[in-house]
Amino acid sequence: MSNSNINAAKGRRYSTKEKADIIAFVDKVNADKGRGGQSAASKKYKISPLTISSWIRSGVGGGLAISAGGASVAGPIGKKLSKLQALHDQIARAEKELAKLKSQFNSLKSAL
Repeated sequence: MSNSNINAAKGRRYSTKEKADIIAFVDKVNADKGRGGQSAASKKYKISPLTISSWIRSGVGGGLAISAGGASVAGPIGKKLSKLQALHDQIARAEKELAKLKSQFNSLKSAL
């Protein structure tokens, strides 16, 4: 096998920014249409859908990766999980504050 055949098999290398831009495009299409982001990105950027899928799974290119029970979740699902976690935390804080207010209310009410 000659060196030219070895080099030809390597393919193009993408920078972290390029990967992030492509993953952002996938996320945008998925958000707008509900699905089809990888296929659209594959056609637009002339990249294999498997390559894009690999980037998303590994969280490269600045894609959002969340550890969920040891598994890595990236892309639009990871973003939704992140938003869910943030909302859950916000609700927990609000419920804690509400419990304090109810306690104060009941204390004042019983003092009447």
